[in-house]
Amino acid sequence: MNARAIILLASCLGAFAVHPALAQKSAPDLAYGAYQRGNYLTAFSEATRRAEKSDVKAMTLLGELYANGFGVARDDAKATEWYKLAADRGDRDAIFALAMFRFEGRNGARNADEAAKLLTAAAKLGHPAANYNLGLLYLEGQQFTQDYRRAADLFRAAAKAGNPEAQYALATMYKDGRGVPKDPRESAQLMSQAALADNLDAMVEFAIAQFNGTGTAKNETAAAALFRKAAQRGSPIAQNRLALILSAGRGAPADPTEAIKWHLIAKAGGRGDPGLDDFAAKQKPEIRAAAEKAAEPWIALLQRPRT
Repeated sequence: MNARAIILLASCLGAFAVHPALAQKSAPDLAYGAYQRGNYLTAFSEATRRAEKSDVKAMTLLGELYANGFGVARDDAKATEWYKLAADRGDRDAIFALAMFRFEGRNGARNADEAAKLLTAAAKLGHPAANYNLGLLYLEGQQFTQDYRRAADLFRAAAKAGNPEAQYALATMYKDGRGVPKDPRESAQLMSQAALADNLDAMVEFAIAQFNGTGTAKNETAAAALFRKAAQRGSPIAQNRLALILSAGRGAPADPTEAIKWHLIAKAGGRGDPGLDDFAAKQKPEIRAAAEKAAEPWIALLQRPRT
């Protein structure tokens, strides 16, 4: 698990995940409602009006708008100013946003130590993504001494708040017995939760657990369906497992054309399988040809140069 890569991912996606919880419960939040609907000019106007009255959540929203260039020109300096105003008033979302800015080196030099301190502050205030990202730092020994138990505690706090990445991370720790007792049942339960939230890695891991009956009831049919979903999302591991299922007819009806198709796609994605090569070689030429034609669009996407 690459902590730096996942932290940067959280910085890009975290704002959208936390905003529903920011809305004031006493009355409809016009600024955040407009933001969530993509009406950024309305959100900016309403947030500006409220920020002038020292509304902390409005300050954080203005930071988000400037940080992402929604409704206004992207301006990291102004985003930082608004985040800082809200953070100084104890807003955990603004503190988390500032931590991400420090990790990424936005509006100043990258400062991982300061970012870690900000994550710690946001985590203490119960910010799920901050708990998750802080757990990654402890897991990989970044800015802090490596501490699996502390990482597990932080992942658990984020997992309880519904963070699927934390659910998956904690599940892998229960699977391997790192920082927590080895517990296949608890691992499978957490994998299931993360899979329901569309975490791709969790889908694959839970499907494997279902197929083998590890920590959960054995259910090859459900596993096959989940492998198919993950395969369609682009997981080479799921594509390989689905090909094996379709070649053997376990969990789904045998389908050599589909089996070879998914095998070719998985192979193009770096997941080769000599056994499936042999299976494909034994099929009729028309079956192999149909499979190759069906796999072509997928393989073309994989081979397309990335910009």
